[in-house]
Amino acid sequence: MTLTRESVELLAPAGNFEVLKAAVDAGADAVYLGGKHFNMRLHRQDMNFSDEELKEAIKYTHEHGVRLYITINNLISEEELPDLEKFLQYLDTIKPDAILVQDFAVIELVKRLGIKIPLHASIMMNTHNEHAVKLLQQYGITRVVASREMSLTELSILRERTGIEVEYFVHGDMCISESGQCIHSGVLFGQSGNRGRCLKPCRWPYELLYEDTLEKAPDTSDGPYKLALKDMCMYRNLPDLIQAGVASFKIEGRMRPAPFVHEIVSIYRRAIDAYIADPTGYQINEDDWKALYNNRARDFSTCFAMGHPDKNAIGFDGTREPRFFSKAIPEAKYGDEKTTQEAAASVEKKSSLAVRVRDMEGLKAAIDGGADAVYAGGEVYAPAKPWTLSALKDAIDYAHKHNVRFILDTPRTTTMREVQELELQLEAVEALKPDGILLGNPGSMYLAEKITSLPLQTDFSLNLFNHTAAEFFKRHRVSLSTVSYELSLHQLTDMAKKADAPLEVIVHGAYESMICDHDFPSLSNPQDSFSEESDKHRYALKDETGAIHSLRRDQYGRTHILFTNDLCLYPYLPQLHAAVSNFRIEAQDMEPELVKKTTALYKEALNKLDNRAVELDLSVIDNLEKENKRPFGIGAYRFAESK
Repeated sequence: MTLTRESVELLAPAGNFEVLKAAVDAGADAVYLGGKHFNMRLHRQDMNFSDEELKEAIKYTHEHGVRLYITINNLISEEELPDLEKFLQYLDTIKPDAILVQDFAVIELVKRLGIKIPLHASIMMNTHNEHAVKLLQQYGITRVVASREMSLTELSILRERTGIEVEYFVHGDMCISESGQCIHSGVLFGQSGNRGRCLKPCRWPYELLYEDTLEKAPDTSDGPYKLALKDMCMYRNLPDLIQAGVASFKIEGRMRPAPFVHEIVSIYRRAIDAYIADPTGYQINEDDWKALYNNRARDFSTCFAMGHPDKNAIGFDGTREPRFFSKAIPEAKYGDEKTTQEAAASVEKKSSLAVRVRDMEGLKAAIDGGADAVYAGGEVYAPAKPWTLSALKDAIDYAHKHNVRFILDTPRTTTMREVQELELQLEAVEALKPDGILLGNPGSMYLAEKITSLPLQTDFSLNLFNHTAAEFFKRHRVSLSTVSYELSLHQLTDMAKKADAPLEVIVHGAYESMICDHDFPSLSNPQDSFSEESDKHRYALKDETGAIHSLRRDQYGRTHILFTNDLCLYPYLPQLHAAVSNFRIEAQDMEPELVKKTTALYKEALNKLDNRAVELDLSVIDNLEKENKRPFGIGAYRFAESK
């Protein structure tokens, strides 16, 4: 590999024109910034660029030989689609060097409008396998901002197998959740992290407990900030980044002031130039490192770049946290605002109720309760065991014997190991004749479309927020798409009116605020980690309100953080029934008897609604809540809209 100045792009953030000029002056090769809408930094109205400022910014950067990328990297709600279309057409006239995207609706509209601007996949698309890249490349994606959880070794293999340009965060604020897979802020505050308004629940203090007894678990960490990931800093590892073939070194910080951005860009510029000029003679500039370190906000970490991080990646004591955006508040309980909903017109139809289960006993219970479909496979919460092919065969045969559809679930995250295992499973499972496959990420969708002839469904993890994205999925043989947990009732019904593809709504069960590649008990105390021996305990995090967030470990070593309240949208079934026909219960964390009872209650309610009933007996849910592990809640339905 011959190294030149063009081998590596130094990519700087800009929140306004002053910062833009500072980044260019400091030696940035490219700058990324956002308009007044459609980006991931929407808290401050004094930041970001008006349409006219965007035009001037492109002119300014191009005059200085610098590329400019515009971010449209948040989820788009239904009412925003017309303005998005106009904005894309405007961008086509001012010609930025690329558009950074998260929502599949943007990809769909760019194709439909014939816009020729290159597209870059945002970190929020959680691109972590080669099959996702191959899917995106079909739509003009020339670069991916790779998942934070990927090591440099994995990035190098990804680039070699696909030829894609890889952009990687090298400095700044990091999320502990997998990108695009945190809905805590959106559900709790109506301020979605996937829509640029995260209030950072990961920065709250938590106490680690044994879930079964609520006693404090052993904790040798330095404080209560269990999820407070330190800032990324790859300054001392620049040679590793360059040799891994990372094309763009991305600095986080679009809300940072001009002097801060100028200093960081200058320091990285000098280091990159020094290495390219003389790789074998390169040495770290300790004065620059000292300046970088002394002016840090949080402490530094290399996160996953150099391998799986240990407890030193967490800022447990919270002393260097620059800003707390929020404090913990109670989640919306079942019963909150349920009487304020407008009555729905009765509609005669045939509804379908699906139940996701963890094991054969749960599957039988769901079928006994009247489920029309069962979902099984994918990620399984320990101590339950993953589904074998033999177990899947038995489950499929049992479901079909009872005239119930069986949908094979697949993991939400499929990095190198998991995606290879999924490929083998898909090759083997078609002969077992399930009725479809539930897909958790774009790579799995590409792989399943290529390998199997089975109907495909998309899960909530693909963050479906509008009907245009559903049209994108439909093009890839997707016959049913699950909507985002973060949609309000109004936003869902608005989308359903325009969608020409079937939608599924999750109406009940335990659901996850985050999925993380960290083992929180072992980070707090290495002697008390998740393992077969310690699975006699289940763990939980307690926030400042006293709310308990159960932790669930899957077979891939990832931690799923559950909301305090299980979702219960029973009082909204009449409104939902008027909008969609497919409903789901998440029963992975239920015992079989409760699976049966919950399924039966919802099936009975849907049968009534199918026969034009307009009122339901809500007292049955009050009784069900008494038997449930957690209280019931209404999630994002607390809000008129998810912002």
